[in-house]
Amino acid sequence: MINLAIAGASGKMGRMLLEACAADTDTQLVAALDAAQSPAVGVSARAFGGNLDVNVSVDAAALPRGAVLIDFTRPEATLAYIDACVQAGVGMVIGTTGFDDAGKAKIAAAAKQIPIVFSPNYSVGVNTVFKLLELAAKSLDSSYDVEIIEMHHRMKVDAPSGTALKLGEVIADAQGTKLADRAVYAREGHTGARENGAIGFVTLRGGDVVGDHTVVFAGIGERIEITHKSSNRTAYATGAIRAAKFLQSKTNGLFDMHDVLGLK
Repeated sequence: MINLAIAGASGKMGRMLLEACAADTDTQLVAALDAAQSPAVGVSARAFGGNLDVNVSVDAAALPRGAVLIDFTRPEATLAYIDACVQAGVGMVIGTTGFDDAGKAKIAAAAKQIPIVFSPNYSVGVNTVFKLLELAAKSLDSSYDVEIIEMHHRMKVDAPSGTALKLGEVIADAQGTKLADRAVYAREGHTGARENGAIGFVTLRGGDVVGDHTVVFAGIGERIEITHKSSNRTAYATGAIRAAKFLQSKTNGLFDMHDVLGLK
């Protein structure tokens, strides 16, 4: 039996994770965490989809050794949880996005002491798209212009999405380049002709869209489009549970969903 702790337990993703944990016979909930100001603190996790009488807490330091914390919150919260998990010897599945370079460096440093799966997207379908893009990017030369279009709900606070950035990184890496040297995040006014080799990003926000991503390889006379659309967060939750199971055999190290799915 795998002991799971869920961060952001009362949030949309937290509730999906609690439900996924309750439905999985190989996992059990041992802790549910939330922000100190949350009205959920002190309330049973059953109120948010859990199946055990575990009260929502703010005390990450009390996590039992050997458990796995699944965290889809905000960068500042995740970085605080990292300290607690390292101290407690607890593995982490990190689905939070929007980290700066310092935040990513802290995750990498922590992974020398505890096992961490860090991925911008835990959907098996999205990670299959990453692999398809790697193959496409290796086959198509710079005469194919790359544009990445993503849309999310109106409440999403980071842009482009972590998944969109990962899509760009996969393409750039496959072609032996760096996304930072090719990314174009905005166009306005008289921009001139499109720069050869650029990877453009288009960000849309509105309504309750869970997550849509399309990568366009636009050539002369043909266009290839690879699209993934999420209708709800179930795939993210089940993928995160799968990642937590993967960590049970690990003592430390930084992994992603390609490791979990055996796609490397």
